[in-house]
Amino acid sequence: MSNAFIKKLSPPWVPARYGNAPYFWLLSFAMFAWKYLYMPLTGSEILLLAVSFLFFLPIYFYSFWISGWRIYLCILINCALGIAWARYNFGSSVFCIFAATMCSRIHNSRKAYEGLAAVALIVAAASFLMRLETYFWIPALIFSIPSGLGAIIGERLASSNASLLKKQEEVEYLAALAERERIARDLHDLLGHTLSVITLKAELAGKLMDRNPVACKKEIYDIEHTARQALAEVRAAVVGYRATGLAHELQSAKSVLDAAQVELRTEIDQLTLPPAVENVMALAVREAITNIIRHAKASQCEIKLSQGNGLARLEISDNGNTSHIDKLSKGNGLNGMTERVQALGGKLDLFVTQGLRIELSLPMKELI
Repeated sequence: MSNAFIKKLSPPWVPARYGNAPYFWLLSFAMFAWKYLYMPLTGSEILLLAVSFLFFLPIYFYSFWISGWRIYLCILINCALGIAWARYNFGSSVFCIFAATMCSRIHNSRKAYEGLAAVALIVAAASFLMRLETYFWIPALIFSIPSGLGAIIGERLASSNASLLKKQEEVEYLAALAERERIARDLHDLLGHTLSVITLKAELAGKLMDRNPVACKKEIYDIEHTARQALAEVRAAVVGYRATGLAHELQSAKSVLDAAQVELRTEIDQLTLPPAVENVMALAVREAITNIIRHAKASQCEIKLSQGNGLARLEISDNGNTSHIDKLSKGNGLNGMTERVQALGGKLDLFVTQGLRIELSLPMKELI
């Protein structure tokens, strides 16, 4: 005990979570002065009081940092100090009150209450056997029990608050991590699609430069418009908001596929989709069209949207080659699409037929 005891002799003497309260509690030793309002204070008593306080204070501050058998030892020492002084100064009951409050430092709640009961029993037994004055044992019992109960309850509440704060910090960390992943997925979809469109239109503009300057000028204008639109969407995604909508993505898909000379066929039922479902489907269309332009080398693309059994179903298929499917399955785009669908309780399937077919099924009910 000596090394830890010596270490705690230097400030801070109490853990920061207690604040300055433990120092103010020491003012309760004013009870010792009550006797000397009507009786003279002798030199021997001054010496004994000084020795007692100098012995008590290190033990008191030490009790804030320890556990196990050491805290029980501190409790017993304080009870002994109170009982030893009882015949000479009934204000010594304050030692027993401090012993009761030290029970709050016992980590096990049941043992803490048992320790408090033991303090009360020791005071009662010593008072009966030693026939101590009521001026000692009545305050010792009356104030020790509620003080000890309050300290134990307060300690448990502080511990619960600390645990709750720690869990809250973990939740905030996980939420921040999820938000970063969401932004990463969104930026991948936004930039991947937009850069593919810009590349395609730039290639087309290069081919039209000599043959059809008017059409070339239109493609260059489209590149500028697409770049500006992408910049706005990236800014919106960074702040957590993006309101493109499925209709906008279908219109954009038609424009891009026309530029790539891919025929688009659509069968779109008129549905009122929950915002979260519409957002996931819009992003799925964006990612699928990007993959068709980059890898599939398709001549036809078909998009179907329907509803049945409480589910919204989106199907995107093409007649292109399927040699890129392994690479597609390992890419960030498809993984991000799958994560979004699963987060809403939906399902995503890939089928290889004459080309690649992606099917999404999402519940129509908005998640709370």
